[in-house]
Amino acid sequence: MISTLSLLTLSLFAPLSSGDRLVVFAENVYTAPGNLVEDGTVTIEDGKIISVKGGTSPSGADMVAHTVTAGLVDMSFRYSTNQNTVEQSDEITANARISEMLDLHARGWERALKQGITTVAAFPYDRNVVGGMGAVLKTGGEETLEARLVKDAAFLRGAMGSLPSSGNRPSGARPGNFYARRPTTRMGVEWAWRKAFYDAWQEEHGGEAARPGRAELLAALAGKTPVFVQAWTTQDIRTTVFLAEEMAAEGMGSMRIVIDAGAEAWREIGLLTRSGAAVCLPPFSSDGRTTDGAFMSWDVAAKLNEAGVPLALSAHAGFGSGNTLAEQAAYARRGGLSFDAALAAVTSVPATLLGVSDRVGTLSKGLDADLVLWNGKPFELTTRPVGVVLNGASSTEQK
Repeated sequence: MISTLSLLTLSLFAPLSSGDRLVVFAENVYTAPGNLVEDGTVTIEDGKIISVKGGTSPSGADMVAHTVTAGLVDMSFRYSTNQNTVEQSDEITANARISEMLDLHARGWERALKQGITTVAAFPYDRNVVGGMGAVLKTGGEETLEARLVKDAAFLRGAMGSLPSSGNRPSGARPGNFYARRPTTRMGVEWAWRKAFYDAWQEEHGGEAARPGRAELLAALAGKTPVFVQAWTTQDIRTTVFLAEEMAAEGMGSMRIVIDAGAEAWREIGLLTRSGAAVCLPPFSSDGRTTDGAFMSWDVAAKLNEAGVPLALSAHAGFGSGNTLAEQAAYARRGGLSFDAALAAVTSVPATLLGVSDRVGTLSKGLDADLVLWNGKPFELTTRPVGVVLNGASSTEQK
């Protein structure tokens, strides 16, 4: 077994140093939630995992830690979301792509990597009703889109609630700018969603010329592309699910819904179970109050998991004490979520929902070599990441 002193030989987050082969040893290697390999060695070549073996020793290992897990996945990474990602002259911009708007040199990516987040979902700021197509990216490595992009146009992003209509106003007799428009209310936001889908469907079946965004909306209707909808409150969660069910009842398709920032999902567990929707929870707050006046209970993650609702957790690009993704998993555990379910909520579940589980989210042969090294069992008060491996490149080196 590894002594505590051996952990002190790791220097935190040294500059990335790539190599053709890397061997990582840990007392506990969680290859997937519920799958523990004791005294495990992960061997990496050319950025991919080539083997995970148990019953080994640290002799010859390049890196040693108490516990190793897959790199964390945050499917609601909001560092990139700002006004520059919004086409403000139109509320429905399904064809816009966040991959064309990212600043890959900003410090937020490095902060995410240091807390063990290796893969994120990025998307436009939720000021439009339908903001556009989100992307899945790595948080480190070469600062080029080609090198960092895991999957482009991975999901259609939009929002319910008060945020998309804020700033708009009734046109009156003489509109002075493009903010004199609908929607101006929560009900208007729902109307804009419905109109966008019905227009796309009718234009397609009427043989009309294609307009920008129609292909993306039709792919979402058909269930080919998942729809990630920000919906904090129970009324917005219900509106989102009812809209998807309405489209299905009209024979327009079977949408795959992910409720993002679903703080009040605990109020609608039956509805979510019936619809098959997944939920990504926002960061926990000390008093339970979140955006749009929603209340988020400490046991919401445990309740959703018990009901079989696919569950992911997010830090919303938070960093510093109390705000990291690992600490969100710790808070969920405080509310009754099991360790395996907490680990799944920050690794395998978001990877599956984003359609990238063939590359990230677990540790198995052929997958990207994204690992987090911990100084104890993850999601405990005194446990923190002591190293990260991204695409086979180490951000921790032994002295």
